[in-house]
Amino acid sequence: MDQLPKCGANYAPLSPITFLNRASKFYANRTSVIYERTRFTWQQTYERCCRLASSLRSLNIVKNDVVSVLAPNIPAMYEMHFAVPMAGAVLNTINIRLDSKTIATILRHSEAKVFFVDCQYVPLAREALRLLMDQSKDSTVPESSIPLVIVIDDIDSPTGVRLGELEYEQLVHKGNPRYVPGDLEDEWDPIALNYTSGTTSAPKGVVYSHRGAFLSTLSLVLGWEMGSEPVYLWTLPMFHCNGWTFTWGIAARGGTNVCLRNSTASDIYRSIAMHKVTHMCCAPIIFNVLLQAEPKERGQKIAPPVQILTGGAPPPAALLEKIEPLGFHVTHAYGLTEATGPALVCEWQAKWNQLPRDDQAKLKARQGISILTLADVDVKDLKTMASVPHDGKTMGEIVLRGSSIMKGYFKDPKATSKAFKDGWFLTGDVGVVHPDGYLEIKDRSKDVIISGGENVSSVEVESVLYKHPRVLEAAVVAMPHPHWGESPCAFVTLSKNSAGGTDVDVSEAEIISYCRKNLPHFTVPKKVVFLAELPKNSTGKILKNELRDKAKHFVVSDNHSDKSNVQAPQYGEQILQALSRL
Repeated sequence: MDQLPKCGANYAPLSPITFLNRASKFYANRTSVIYERTRFTWQQTYERCCRLASSLRSLNIVKNDVVSVLAPNIPAMYEMHFAVPMAGAVLNTINIRLDSKTIATILRHSEAKVFFVDCQYVPLAREALRLLMDQSKDSTVPESSIPLVIVIDDIDSPTGVRLGELEYEQLVHKGNPRYVPGDLEDEWDPIALNYTSGTTSAPKGVVYSHRGAFLSTLSLVLGWEMGSEPVYLWTLPMFHCNGWTFTWGIAARGGTNVCLRNSTASDIYRSIAMHKVTHMCCAPIIFNVLLQAEPKERGQKIAPPVQILTGGAPPPAALLEKIEPLGFHVTHAYGLTEATGPALVCEWQAKWNQLPRDDQAKLKARQGISILTLADVDVKDLKTMASVPHDGKTMGEIVLRGSSIMKGYFKDPKATSKAFKDGWFLTGDVGVVHPDGYLEIKDRSKDVIISGGENVSSVEVESVLYKHPRVLEAAVVAMPHPHWGESPCAFVTLSKNSAGGTDVDVSEAEIISYCRKNLPHFTVPKKVVFLAELPKNSTGKILKNELRDKAKHFVVSDNHSDKSNVQAPQYGEQILQALSRL
C-alpha cells in the first residue's frame, strides 16, 4: 500500500477556482452574472477572470501578494474571487461600511499591493489613503507600502470617476483571455484574507486556505441542498466571509449570480420577480427590510418560495414565523469569520413538518449540526474541556475543528494560539446541545447576564420580546443591580403602528408585563429603553457593547420586598441625551 505515491493523475490540490474552469466548459452558455442591463455567460466570466489575472501579473503581482477591494455586490467583486487567486495572490475584501481610519489600518496591516475601489466609494478610499500616507511619513513603514489604486467604474452606468490612472475594465480589456494560471503547489496556500469587524478591538486578519475554501463551499452547497442552475440573489455582502463561500459555490452549480448594488426592499422584491430568484443569503436584519416594505414594493406573492440561508445573529422564532408567509423558506446557519462563514446548519427533518407552526419556528431557530467539512463540533466546559450533557439546558462554549477553520490570524501568533486549545477552535459563543444532537446558541460569552448567581440568556429574553406585536428589534444587556449584581435591560425599536407612525405608543410597563407572562421572573428586564434605531456595526450586528455602556448608568432601587420585580427609577436628562446620540 505504501508503494502507491501521489501523481498528477490521482492527486490535485483542492481549490475553489477549479469550479470556474469547470463552469466555463460545461455551462459555457448559461448566464453567469446579471447586473441591471449587464449579462455575462460562464464562458465570458471565465475569459474576463483570465484577462484580469493576466493584467495583475503584468503589474508584478506575485504569489501571496494581497489584493484589496472596496466594492459592493457588483460583477467586478464577483470576478475577483477567481481572478486574484488565479494570479497567485490573496484576496482581501474590505467592508464598505467601515470608516476611513479602519480601512487604512487594514491596508497597512495586510500590506496590500493593489487596491481596487468602486466608483461609489472613491471619497472614502481617498481619505483612507491620505491617512495611510500620513502614517507612512510618521513611521518606519516605507512609501512603497502605499498600494496601487485601480477604480472600478460602474459597468452598467459608467460615471467617469477616477482615482489615479487605472480603471478595472481597461485591465480586463488589455489582459490575455488565454492566460493559464500556474499550478497550485499546496492546497494549504492562502486564498483570502478577511478582517473581523473589530467592534471591541482592532480587526484581526483571518487567513483562509484554498483547501478550506473548497471544502467549505462543497459542504454548504450540499447542506443547503442547492440543486443545479440556482438563481442566486446577492443580498449578503460578498465582502462578508467571501459571501459565505457562495461566490465560488454558484459557479460549482452552474447558477446565475444576480448582483445588487443596494439591498433595498424594492430592489430585492423587483429582482426576485424579474429573474425568478431561487436562493439568497442574509442576516436577520434583512428580514425586517422585507417585512417593513410597502405593499407596492412587494408586488405579487412569491411562488415558489425563495430559499433563504440566514445567519450572523440568532433569528428569533417570532421573526421566522413572520417572514415565511411572504414567500420565503428559511434555513438557519451559524458561523463566524474564523470558520469560513457557516459552520453549522439547521438541517430540517421531515417529521418536523407535522408539528404546529410555532414549534417549527422554534426548531428552525436552532443553530443545528455541523457542515460536512467539520471533523467535529461540541459544547464544552472550558475549565475541564469536558462535554456538556445533551439536555438542552447545560451551557458551555461552542468549539469547532475541521478543514474549514482558518489557518490563523495574519501576523498575530499570540491571538492564533489563544483561539486554539487542545485541538479545538474556541468560538466565544455559549450554547447547549439538545437530546437530538442539535446545537442552540444561548449567547456570546460576554453577553451572558449573571443575576444572583443565575445565568440569564439575553437571546432567550430577546426571543420573547420579538413575539410582541409591536417590537421590531430588541437587544438585552446587563445593567447594575444593588442586590442581584446584574439584571436584564432591554433596548427595543418599535414597528409601525396602525397609523403608519413609530411613536412610542407602547409603554415600558406594558413590555415588562408582557415579559413577566412569558419568562421566569428573574430573567424579566428591569428596564426597557425605546430607541428609534439600535446601534449596529458594519455587518449589521447590534452593538451590545455600546448598549452595555449606556446601561451602566441606570440604577435599580433595592426593593427587598419583591426582588423579582425591582423597578428602576426614571433616568435623568443626561442619560436621555446620551441615548439620543446612539
